Amino acid sequence: MTFIDLFAGIGGIRLACENVGGKCVFSSECDKYAQKTYESNFGEKPKGDITQINAKDIPDHDLLCAGFPCQPFSIAGLKKGFEDVRGGLFGDIIRILQYKKPKAFLLENVKNLVSMDGGRLWQSMAYALDFAGYNFTYKICNAKHYVPQNRERVFVVGFHKSFEGIDFQFPVPPGLKLKAQDILESSVDKKYTLSDKMWECLKQHKLKHESKGNGFGYGLIDFQGITRTIKSRYYKDGSEALVPQPKQNPRRLTPRECARLQGFPDDFVIPVSDTQAYKQFGNSVVVPLVEDIVKMIMQKVGKMNILKKTIILIEFYKKQIKELRDTNWQILNAAQLGETSQKLEVAKIELQTQEKKLIGLTENA
Repeated sequence: MTFIDLFAGIGGIRLACENVGGKCVFSSECDKYAQKTYESNFGEKPKGDITQINAKDIPDHDLLCAGFPCQPFSIAGLKKGFEDVRGGLFGDIIRILQYKKPKAFLLENVKNLVSMDGGRLWQSMAYALDFAGYNFTYKICNAKHYVPQNRERVFVVGFHKSFEGIDFQFPVPPGLKLKAQDILESSVDKKYTLSDKMWECLKQHKLKHESKGNGFGYGLIDFQGITRTIKSRYYKDGSEALVPQPKQNPRRLTPRECARLQGFPDDFVIPVSDTQAYKQFGNSVVVPLVEDIVKMIMQKVGKMNILKKTIILIEFYKKQIKELRDTNWQILNAAQLGETSQKLEVAKIELQTQEKKLIGLTENA
């Protein structure tokens, strides 16, 4: 199955698709640091700004994948939605879907996407997807069943309307196997330990919010449990998930530990600074979760391909049957012109046998 990787980031969706046999034919990402990480791991630099790329220049593909920018729709953001210029990038997805008409698409975003502005934003997006010619479904999936991190994201899966009867079901998540302690490195540089000033600031911040009755503030990792959601802001203070340390201040997770929390393998190259790495993994997808979803999409696309080939075969067989029947009429006409009865009988039997064979192939296609 071929796919394109839009708003590719560092290639989390691509890695998931390739892990289950997909072939990437096009990628797009405008952030230069993400491009560097992507190229270091996949051997190609993604194309730049998707708004400047003509749909006709994108190769044909079976699956469009897009983890489009989530900042406009995030709970932690300003909730500007489509008023934010980045929200308009969804329009480029629609533009490409309408022009290229891939069999299916996979979109990923923050869970707040479907409830923002009383659901009106999602209604507009759903209308656009329907207008583009796709039936679709969505589900908020929690990656805690794949990695030791509480991370909810919405996934939207759609199939072109030319293929009817596609009943897509999201995969049943496996049981959690990993604990937070399983992703920790055995030896960590002291630079990841919080300074006394930073640690005191985080403690005061948490006390301030606790006095107001809310839960804002730092979180210490439960080694036997799971972490909070790792966000792109993790580079600032690491407050979402701090690692307790005996007789010293807690520390941030390392970039490699963040990569593991997102399901990336240890051979995934991190060629950028810690600050950029934290942003990149905070914005990425959980690879094994996406793998499971893509497997289900591939099964449906495979059935769609078989159906398409079957339709082509049926049309071919129907054409052959028509030609055979026309030939039978020619034989009858030849009989009237004086052909020998024995020769005609042999020819008729042979043609009837071929006709039955073709009818059987058509019925079984």
